[in-house]
Amino acid sequence: MNTKDIRKIAIYGKGGIGKSTTTSNLSAALAKKGYRVMQIGCDPKADSTKNLMGGKRIPTVLEQIKTKGEELTLEDIVFKGFGGVLCVESGGPTPGVGCAGRGIISAFEKLEEREAFETYQPDIVIYDVLGDVVCGGFAMPIRGGYAKDVYVVSSGEMMSLYAANNIASAIRNFGKRGYARRHRVKYQFRVVLLSGRYFLRKHTIHIPV
Repeated sequence: MNTKDIRKIAIYGKGGIGKSTTTSNLSAALAKKGYRVMQIGCDPKADSTKNLMGGKRIPTVLEQIKTKGEELTLEDIVFKGFGGVLCVESGGPTPGVGCAGRGIISAFEKLEEREAFETYQPDIVIYDVLGDVVCGGFAMPIRGGYAKDVYVVSSGEMMSLYAANNIASAIRNFGKRGYARRHRVKYQFRVVLLSGRYFLRKHTIHIPV
């Protein structure tokens, strides 16, 4: 399988908004439809895939790098969850030490180095990303050209909308700086508003390449 054929989606959102629950439900639903799905948690809390793993916490990529070193294998960091969804957690540093965004970068590099996509051949990869801060590693899914589709889980609450606006601004800025052209990406940006009932409002940003 050509890795360019993989549908890659980044789902951002303010912490506590319901982003990981939404992401896990989406992964489970797609797996039930017959797709091979990989979900990558990009949050230091490392709880993105907890629901898919039956409430069990899986070792993070950073933890396994520290423990296994160069002997690290894909089996150490990729776990099968509900419906066969492939679960990965990037993890983060000890609180107060190091950069959480760096953990995401290290996880992405290790997955590439170990050829995770070539080995598991997923149809869809979903990145579950903390959206409170759009810097460094947290911006990797969009800055590095990993994801083509960007969804933001939000509500009508001010800080949630503030985070969504930051992510939209980041996508525009990356386009101006040439990231989109370099990676041949035309981003599709959508906002999912969660508030009491479920609403879907779509706003698409096309960045020329």
